[in-house]
Amino acid sequence: MNRRHCATAAITLVCALALLTAPVQAMAAPVPEPAPTASASASTEKKSLEEVRDEIDTLYRKAGAATDAYNLAEEKSEKQSGEIVRLTKSIADGQAKIAELKDRAGAQAREQYRSGGLPPGAQLMLSGNPDLFMDGVNQARQGQQAAKGMLTELEQAQEDLETYTKDASLNWEKIEANRVKQAKAKKSIDAQIAAAEKLESQLAKEEQARLLQLEKDAASTAQAAWLSSGALKEINREASAAGRKAVAFATAQIGKPYVWGAEGPGSYDCSGLTSQAWAAAKKPIPRTSQEQWRQLPHIPIQDMRPGDLIIYHSDATHVGMYVGDGSIVHAPRPGRHVTLTGAGSMQILGVVRPDK
Repeated sequence: MNRRHCATAAITLVCALALLTAPVQAMAAPVPEPAPTASASASTEKKSLEEVRDEIDTLYRKAGAATDAYNLAEEKSEKQSGEIVRLTKSIADGQAKIAELKDRAGAQAREQYRSGGLPPGAQLMLSGNPDLFMDGVNQARQGQQAAKGMLTELEQAQEDLETYTKDASLNWEKIEANRVKQAKAKKSIDAQIAAAEKLESQLAKEEQARLLQLEKDAASTAQAAWLSSGALKEINREASAAGRKAVAFATAQIGKPYVWGAEGPGSYDCSGLTSQAWAAAKKPIPRTSQEQWRQLPHIPIQDMRPGDLIIYHSDATHVGMYVGDGSIVHAPRPGRHVTLTGAGSMQILGVVRPDK
C-alpha cells in the first residue's frame, strides 16, 4: 500500500470523531495564484528563440516552486494522518478504561447496597468484636484509599480522553488545510506546465531542435564559467559509505522521466529523486528541495563530496546530487529524463549534507 493510500485510510478511520467534536471549518493559508504569463497563443514569430527559451524556463521554474508547495502539503498531510491514527487508538483505549473504571465503581456501589447501606465504620461498631473491629478499620481505610484512587484515575482518564479528542480535531483541521493547499498548488503546476508545453508545441521541429541545443549550450557555458572560477580545485573528497549508496541509487535512475510529485520507482521529480536515494541509503531526509535546504546541514562548496545535495536558484526550488568530477545527477523538468549534467550549469544556492 503506498503512502497516499495510507493517508486515505487514516482519514477514513477518524470520520467517527465528528460525533465527539464540534465541526470546525478549516482555514488554509493563502497560496499565491499563478502569476500572469504571456499568452501562449501569441505568435512566437515575434520573439527570438532565446526569448522563447527564457519564457519556457521561467514557466518551468514556477511549476517547480508550485511542485515543492504541493509535495510539502502532501508530506504534512501524511504526518497528520499518522498522528490521527495514533490518537484514534488512544481515544479507544481511553474509552475502554473509563468503562472499566465505571464498572468497578458500580460493583462497589452494589456491594454497599447489599450490606444495608451502612458505612463500613458503623458496621464494625455493631459487630461487638474488638479484634474484628480493629482489623476492619484497617480494611476500611484501605478500601477508602482504593476508592479515592479509582476516582482520581477516572478523572485523569476523562481528561486524557478530552485531550486526545481535541488533538485529533486539530489534526483533522490541518489535514483539510493542507488538502486545500495541495489543490491550489496542483492548479498552479498544471497551468505553468500547460503554458510551457503550448509554447514549445508552436515551434517548428527545426526550432524545437534548436531550442534543445540552446538549452544545452547555456548549461555548458554556465558549467565552463563555474569550472574556470576554480571551484573544483579543492573538491576531491571521497563519499561516505551512505553517500556511495545514495549515489548508486540515484545514478541507477538515469533515463527515467521527470513527473512532478513523483518519487519512483518509474519516474521522479527533482527532490523525489534525492529523497528516495537517501532513503535507500537508510538516511531519510525531507521530501522537498526547500525543506532539504532549510533542515539539512550546510556545507561549503569546497568541502563537497559525492552524495551531497546541491540546491539551486534563490528560492531553493531545484536540487541535484553531486556525483563527483564536477557533475550532478538530477531530474530536470517535465519533458526531460533523469540525467547527468554539470554541477555549475544552474545557479547554485548552496550545498547540504544529509549524513553529517
